Amino acid sequence: MKIAIFGAGAMGSVYAARFAEAGFDVIAIDSWAEHVKVIACSGLRLEGPDGDRVVSGITASSDAALAQDAKLFVIATKAAGVSDAARAVRDVMAPQATVLTIQNGLGAGERLREHLPENAILLGVADGFGASIPEPGHVRHTAMKMIRLGELTGGETDRLGKVVDIWKRAGFQAQAYTDIHQLVWEKLLCNVTLSAPCTVHNCTVGELIDTPAYWSEALAAMAEAYACGTARGVSFSFSDPEVYVTAFAELVRHASPSMRLDHLASRASEIDFINGAIPPIGRQYGIATPVNDRLSAEVRAREAAFARAAK
Repeated sequence: MKIAIFGAGAMGSVYAARFAEAGFDVIAIDSWAEHVKVIACSGLRLEGPDGDRVVSGITASSDAALAQDAKLFVIATKAAGVSDAARAVRDVMAPQATVLTIQNGLGAGERLREHLPENAILLGVADGFGASIPEPGHVRHTAMKMIRLGELTGGETDRLGKVVDIWKRAGFQAQAYTDIHQLVWEKLLCNVTLSAPCTVHNCTVGELIDTPAYWSEALAAMAEAYACGTARGVSFSFSDPEVYVTAFAELVRHASPSMRLDHLASRASEIDFINGAIPPIGRQYGIATPVNDRLSAEVRAREAAFARAAK
């Protein structure tokens, strides 16, 4: 079976390596020329809790046409790259192919639906994953807890079960959910709590928790997001969101959210899809979102400065 990964960043590279080790025909598509060149010529070095080895057998390229006969497309780009990836997939996918998108934040499914058939789309949530790329052709992952998958339109299908089995064959913990949007929102609450606050205050998760003023601000941002999700009709699996996000944060207290890592590298982040996604929903339902407004504005101002400095 041929699997195409669109977006061979840190997480996409982990997916590609695990699928290749399981015997799948893997195509990794990415615009980072140096990274795909190393993978194509020398293999992908995969470093993590289960060892350090070089994985061969991955076809890595910037040419999306190589993916045209794939049965499963996995879009693992940053959130801002979803629409471009969807257009590239649309041009090469066969009618019976499945497209799975796994991103942080809100709106990935809606952006896919603008370019692809609704009945081809699955949504995924990566829970408890951490990965980075120390150098081209080398990915390091620190944890892999669970891949949660669901149909964009909800419910259970044979196709969903088959895709879950593919992930399990590749060594991932994977589970199907009838309401994947609940899981998307529950992860969003954690991201809203940690992403912009750690970025604005330039701190790790543990430092955020241990600084009362920072943590109070982070929980206030989360409370705004929780109110927006509740107004949207999200069926959260818990009644106390503060307990939920605090437990998650304690598990990753030594980590830095990807948004902070982006800023340390002077890169644009996914702010528009995480903290920045909350104020528009708040306005829709008449919910005030001053904390997310302020944090998002600060992150965007810094990113505008990155862009000016790069000119």
